[in-house]
Amino acid sequence: MSSGVDVRVEATGETVGEAKWSALRELEQLVPGLDREQVAFEILSEGERGLLGVGYTPARVVASVPHGTAAGSASGEGANDARDFVERVATAIGASVTVSAREREGIVTVTCTGEDLGLFIGKHGQTIDAIQYLANAVARAEGSEHEVVVDAAGYRARRNASLEAVANRSARLATATRNAVELDPMTPVERKIVHEALKGDPEVETQSEGSEPNRYVVVLPRHSAD
Repeated sequence: MSSGVDVRVEATGETVGEAKWSALRELEQLVPGLDREQVAFEILSEGERGLLGVGYTPARVVASVPHGTAAGSASGEGANDARDFVERVATAIGASVTVSAREREGIVTVTCTGEDLGLFIGKHGQTIDAIQYLANAVARAEGSEHEVVVDAAGYRARRNASLEAVANRSARLATATRNAVELDPMTPVERKIVHEALKGDPEVETQSEGSEPNRYVVVLPRHSAD
């Protein structure tokens, strides 16, 4: 492959998020040390849900990245501070991970790799979400305007794709049965992903119910009283 030529892959999935994740995994095999911030996505089809789940058409996306793109190193004081904070927290909870950070367009992405990612992520992502929340709180307290995203070996992309798939399946079920569908308890970050995934769906609406830490999303068919 000649220099300057983009590396492109096409992938499909039940949702656009799943298709993006599949394409990203393929790119990572083709481009060692891939800098995910450099990946561009083109949505070819958002997919369609057939009546009562029949006639399902998958979502299709193309992911591309400039040839030779590699993961960037930490840059800027905000990235260094966020990396140091996450390293201290990881040590405090006994998670042996390697932490790197980079700053791009006002967002500091802290990425963790290692053998103890299960401990670092926690059940349903509760630990990594808490670490991200604290990292942002510390950054704001220090006067930083950067948003901090804490990730672990692609966990965010995988979890987002999984939650979007759950949201879409629940929407199909709610529409077909005309009954509300209650999802399992989720963290605030996860509930937001579900709400965002379905906010443009004309057939359903969502709301959160219950109390933390058992708060959950309910997917309701619109005009359920008809």
